[in-house]
Amino acid sequence: MSAAGDWLIDPTPFVAHVTPSADGREVELANGLVRRVIRLRPDAATVTFDDLMTGQTLLRSVRPEAQLTLDGTNFDVGGLMGQPIHNYLSDSWLNNLTNNPSAFHFVGLRIGRTEARFSWLKRREWLTDDPPWPPPGASLTLEFDAPTNLGAIKAEVHYEIYDGLPLVAKWFVLRNDSSHPVVLNSMLVEELAVVEPESMVGGTASNFRGAYRGVDVFSDYSFGGGMNPAADSPAVHWTNDPVYETQVHYDRQTPCLLRCAPPIGPAERIEPGKTFESFRVFELVQDSTERERRGLALRRSYRTLAPWSQENPILMHVRSAEPAAVKEAIDQCAAVGFEMVIMTFGSGIDMENEKPEYLAEVKSLADYGRSKNIALGGYSLLASRSIDTANDAINPATGKPGGAIFGNSPCLGSRWGEDYFRKLRQFFEQTGCGVLENDGSYPGDVCAATNHPGHAGLQDSQWKQWKIMAGFYQWCRARGIYLNVPDWYYLAGSSKCGMGYRESNWSLPRDEQEIIERQNIFDGTWEKTPSMGWMFVPLTEYQGGGEAATIEPLKDHLPHYETRLANLFGAGVQACYRGPRLYDSDETKAVVQKWVSFYKAHRAILDSDIIHLRRADGRDWDGWLHVNPRLPECGLAVFYNPLNESIQRKIQVPLYYTGLINRATVRHEDGSSEEVTLGRDYSAEVNVKIAARGRTWLVLRLPEK
Repeated sequence: MSAAGDWLIDPTPFVAHVTPSADGREVELANGLVRRVIRLRPDAATVTFDDLMTGQTLLRSVRPEAQLTLDGTNFDVGGLMGQPIHNYLSDSWLNNLTNNPSAFHFVGLRIGRTEARFSWLKRREWLTDDPPWPPPGASLTLEFDAPTNLGAIKAEVHYEIYDGLPLVAKWFVLRNDSSHPVVLNSMLVEELAVVEPESMVGGTASNFRGAYRGVDVFSDYSFGGGMNPAADSPAVHWTNDPVYETQVHYDRQTPCLLRCAPPIGPAERIEPGKTFESFRVFELVQDSTERERRGLALRRSYRTLAPWSQENPILMHVRSAEPAAVKEAIDQCAAVGFEMVIMTFGSGIDMENEKPEYLAEVKSLADYGRSKNIALGGYSLLASRSIDTANDAINPATGKPGGAIFGNSPCLGSRWGEDYFRKLRQFFEQTGCGVLENDGSYPGDVCAATNHPGHAGLQDSQWKQWKIMAGFYQWCRARGIYLNVPDWYYLAGSSKCGMGYRESNWSLPRDEQEIIERQNIFDGTWEKTPSMGWMFVPLTEYQGGGEAATIEPLKDHLPHYETRLANLFGAGVQACYRGPRLYDSDETKAVVQKWVSFYKAHRAILDSDIIHLRRADGRDWDGWLHVNPRLPECGLAVFYNPLNESIQRKIQVPLYYTGLINRATVRHEDGSSEEVTLGRDYSAEVNVKIAARGRTWLVLRLPEK
């Protein structure tokens, strides 16, 4: 791979545009990285989807632009018929394809610029960059009229393509201009017949290696109990293509058909004069099968589409919401350079408490925090608890509560749910708090109740609850309220979710925790930027383990505490430091200040992407490299030594994604500098000496002229 022309090194040449053809038969979305062409006559349908980085086509067969079920009847939106086989799509066939007489038909288009999905009030004090919002790019809207038997129903299929990113977004809008309501029973936002990246003659879909696909697909219709995009994409389905009769798989089960649809519903009733907007699908074209590069592309996508996830405040979880305890935590945070205090689970914080005197007390604490540049907020549990039979999600199999993803869960569309979000909005409006840790956010439960005001029944219950949850997070985002949410809600406005860890591991002996923590960070940052995931440092005993697992008293376990700080700040990953205090002696305070100062001195590069060097295994060094070709400090490597003796190693450091080409200046932790020559693979050998149970770091820059 050559750095010249690589969008991950320099995205600026790749400007998005939408261009109709001279004869009006087609329209093209392109940015030099990806190209999608839509044929407009005799109807609208995607006929080209190309990876311009590799020169490969991704599309093998033409499909409708969307599919809808309205009042029980299925309709295609656009589409072309008559393709003879579905292994590939030849240009010579296009003029012979016909439209579907019963489909929504293309009637016009609009070309414009990208628009913000919702408002974002930036917290610049936690950002090392100033990302644009909305992401710059171009938009295309295709307009369709319904078949005459359906009446004055209009459909719009929307596309966006972004500058410097091989990604296309898609969604649709349905407008009811008739005089009667219509029910959207189900919807298919996207169907792409994608080229299969490998020959699969036998076996099942589980044998298929999805990492070889030329396109990664995700959606803002995401929820669930996971902390990675694959686990939380219920609307993205890779399945077999029933019309692909000439595929190599004996049973025709190759999962090469992308279908983006909700698991149930939406069953949305659209009144006359009203519109319905679907969720959005994001299609990221990948130019490599190499894991690091694919991860970098995904991380760049989230930096672009959810830039608030790059806000990375240094935070503490205080165990008590008593005013004296909160003020002490604020004072300690201010003294060492932390930026946020969250009144954690079990602290006594109650965002559902509407008593004026309580809200006034919290407001005084938030005001005190602001006076010291500390944002204050708290924890609120939503799912995984039971309210009562009238308000819990009803299991369709039993007609009773129970059987939800977390056992029991309130329905967000119940009267309790409506009241919950009203109370939380009131809490933030009246207290001025700036942080919400919303545990057990909506996980995707359905609800069979028919007497809840927020949904009609089972079929619309998932869609309506997701809309409520996403709408609330967007309300928070517009007010600069930072969101810790342990689910994949980034595209709906959340800032951070768990990096990925098992809480019971913090009950293991301290030495074991140190290595596991670095493993968690190493594994979690393949798909997350450092700022997207939180880690956890319980300073007092947590779920058992006794003295051997516990950091308090901090001064008595200072080497371990420093290792934890070095692990986290060296990765640019913020942890929830849970306890009554951050330091208990001047020596402890100095150690915390040392690592906070290290992070702040190198914040821009530490918030940048991680290149994975060697995973922690307790047998030799481990570490990672932060890279950002747009910064003077374009690389920062951190190396850890888990052994009881010092080690010296010659380590080959891959510098391609730093943007360095021939030579680099390396500045070591001790202040010494050297120039190194990069090999043909853009790597450089560095000599590293690491103290026993210690760590060291080095910074990479362009050589001085």
